[in-house]
Amino acid sequence: MELTDIGANLAHESFADDLDDVLARAEAAGVRRLVVTGSDLDSSEAAVDLAGRYPGQCFATAGLHPHHARDWSPAHEQLMRDSARAQRLVAIGETGLDFFRDIAPRDAQERVFAAQLAVACDHGLPVFLHQRDAHARFLPILREHLPHLTRAVVHCFTDSAQALDAYLDAGCYIGVTGWICDERRGRDLYDNVARIPDDRLMIETDCPYLMPRTIRPKPKTRRNEPANLPWVAETVAAARDQSVAQVAALTHANAGRFFAIEGSDAQGQ
Repeated sequence: MELTDIGANLAHESFADDLDDVLARAEAAGVRRLVVTGSDLDSSEAAVDLAGRYPGQCFATAGLHPHHARDWSPAHEQLMRDSARAQRLVAIGETGLDFFRDIAPRDAQERVFAAQLAVACDHGLPVFLHQRDAHARFLPILREHLPHLTRAVVHCFTDSAQALDAYLDAGCYIGVTGWICDERRGRDLYDNVARIPDDRLMIETDCPYLMPRTIRPKPKTRRNEPANLPWVAETVAAARDQSVAQVAALTHANAGRFFAIEGSDAQGQ
């Protein structure tokens, strides 16, 4: 079984002391490729660095999470554009809107979201998107840029069936995390994941967050990591009435196509 984790926050400080062990456990669990998320200037720089240090296993995105919209700067945009020109990125993001926490002003979030979509359009890169409680504003801004975007994935999808259908109608891919493994708050996602066509589904850990609650035995740590991705695949498979092997194969292939990293498995390096 081969898997791709399309959302791994490996630049997070919790991975600073044992990253090599984390990557080895991922490989042992069949997680061949990891897309390392850039969500601010520091993590974007770190993601690019990790992709350079672990070619074929780690791939980088660069972006600014809506929580950090106040921090948008020429330096961040320049990093994104320079890295894109140097072919060191597989996507722009994490970018989008978050009206659940409202950490940054909504007008700033919208402005910075549109700016990053423009960078992706200029450089022919797909986008890695965040949306929480902001669907009504998020979709119109995204639609303005869709004609010029190569591909888009709504990562860590947790919204309604209606929002899911709207993103699918717009041609988006959908990323599913361990949220689906949470019987308390993930039931709607469990019930709706079968609506996603085989060729638009991808899976992710969003580590170190969203530890799958289905892991047995129960982990001693609260830090999620890429090696736990098979637990997400297992729950997605059960919800879609597919085998784990089917879900692994189709999501791995979709990720390879979406991020243009087919044939980049670490085993082949």
